[in-house]
Amino acid sequence: MYKKKLAFVLFVFFTIIKLQAQTAFKPGLRAGLSLSTISEMHADYRPDFYVGGFGEINLTKRYALQPEINYIRQGSNNVARNFTDPDTQTERVIYQDLQMSYLSISMINKFTFGQGFQVQFGPALDVLLSDNLAFRKTYNDLSFVTGLAYRMPSGLGFEFRFKKGLFDVLDSDYYYNNSNNDYFFGDYNTNVNFQIGITYTFDVK
Repeated sequence: MYKKKLAFVLFVFFTIIKLQAQTAFKPGLRAGLSLSTISEMHADYRPDFYVGGFGEINLTKRYALQPEINYIRQGSNNVARNFTDPDTQTERVIYQDLQMSYLSISMINKFTFGQGFQVQFGPALDVLLSDNLAFRKTYNDLSFVTGLAYRMPSGLGFEFRFKKGLFDVLDSDYYYNNSNNDYFFGDYNTNVNFQIGITYTFDVK
């Protein structure tokens, strides 16, 4: 199943690149720190990484459309969950680190101001590759991405992004904790992700 999802995402990505081949095009790479959590769980942020590639399609001097493919590791650490021990029939609380890996295809709009400062935003489709959730509500996610970046004339850039999922990704009834009000779970648990990293854009003539 995951191989079929990967093949489909790659097909869409390279089809977009081919359709826009007549415009100014610059490929690039991006990587960095991924800080993520799951909303309404009062858990800790999970530090991990992201890595990906993109194609910058320059439509005007100030505006570019940038399709991307990224591998992103997300999740949430120190998630409290209470359950009844089947052996002792007593209430117990355990803490778990939840991990999800996504192949994300994004369509980012980039506006450049001044000497390399950029405003970025756009949608993303996240295809789940792996996870350690006991129960989930959806395998894939739709997200909205926004951020700021600065690119130097050499092609090296620095970026900060915020990525917010739209789908409820796990079954909060399973992870619900009713023994401590500080860990009250809501019913709408979505991915929240911050990305801090570097980019490199190749100057293709």
